[in-house]
Amino acid sequence: MALADGQWQENAWETCALAGLAAQQRTVSCSSAMWLATAMTNVTEDLDTILIDRDAQNSSVAIITLHRPDRLNALTPEMGPLYAATLQELDADPSVRAIVVTGAGRGFCSGADLSSLAGSTDDLLSYVRGQTVQTLPLVALTLATPVATAINGPCAGIGFVLAMSADARFVASNATLSTTFARLGLVAEYGIAWLLPRLVGLPVATDLLLSGRTVTGEEAARLGLATSADDAVASALTWAREIATNSSPRSTAMMKRQLLEADGLTLTDTVAKALDAMAEAFTWPDLAEALAARADKRAPQFPDPPGRD
Repeated sequence: MALADGQWQENAWETCALAGLAAQQRTVSCSSAMWLATAMTNVTEDLDTILIDRDAQNSSVAIITLHRPDRLNALTPEMGPLYAATLQELDADPSVRAIVVTGAGRGFCSGADLSSLAGSTDDLLSYVRGQTVQTLPLVALTLATPVATAINGPCAGIGFVLAMSADARFVASNATLSTTFARLGLVAEYGIAWLLPRLVGLPVATDLLLSGRTVTGEEAARLGLATSADDAVASALTWAREIATNSSPRSTAMMKRQLLEADGLTLTDTVAKALDAMAEAFTWPDLAEALAARADKRAPQFPDPPGRD
């Protein structure tokens, strides 16, 4: 069966200023908050397609499961914004220190549901023009909370973008991954032309986008798309638990911001910003707690960062 793709939108969105991701990470505007509230209240019919759980071993780890197993978790047009809103809702919860995303059944996300193509051209164009970083999978990169994806099966199109839009990616050897866009007469959608070269370099990104070929989980690991795992979900949870237990939320949030900003800065500017961030970090209570925890040979009890309660 051919894997589905985000065909319901011929999206030139990625040509927008992705550098704005960093600015959006620093502040959430009033309009952003209004969008989040709308997204979380206007898609009640799709709530069972995205499930939220807490890890049984560490309740600070939230688990998002794409839940349309009979369609290999293909996304409906409503699910994309709902997924983005779910990420932001969890990011605003101070009890959440890490997030793991996976798919129900034997698939991760096979792309966009093909039935979405039934809409008129005007409907499809209206949908595309209504999207921003905040409504798309790449919003995961702007969050303060670390996000890991567990690629447990077929993954294509917008599903590929969703899988790559994470701070860590774990892939099962028998999973399959494909951008698929070129084979459907589409473009590099949802900002993947910005993200993919940052993960695997321009030559590999060009190959995967222009050919639209399918790679196995083993090849994906060799290319640097994800970390190979016998059990992608278990590996992602191990990574998330480690961060939730031992890493300062302030530190991880600041580092995610630094990584996002780095490509748009010179070395001199990067060093200057790092020195400013270091000076700020010295005022946090986190260092004292880390040193006390090491002296007491216990896990640190880092405080929640301000602005997340």
